[in-house]
Amino acid sequence: MSVPEEMDFAKALKRLEEIVRLLESGELSLEESLAKFEEGIGLARQLQGILDRAEQRVQEILAGPKETEPGIGG
Repeated sequence: MSVPEEMDFAKALKRLEEIVRLLESGELSLEESLAKFEEGIGLARQLQGILDRAEQRVQEILAGPKETEPGIGG
């Protein structure tokens, strides 16, 4: 199963938790485990990207409005 392009954070995290439970259960075949692991890695990367963008946005908000440099745009 491939990772949907833009799954929201909550859905992606829930799916990743499901995958972890499945892998920890020990009930999957090796092929199934590898497929779930691959899906989980994709989700983890997607979640990290979402968190990175959120952190960047928070830093921009905390920095305040960008000041315009003299002589630019006018």
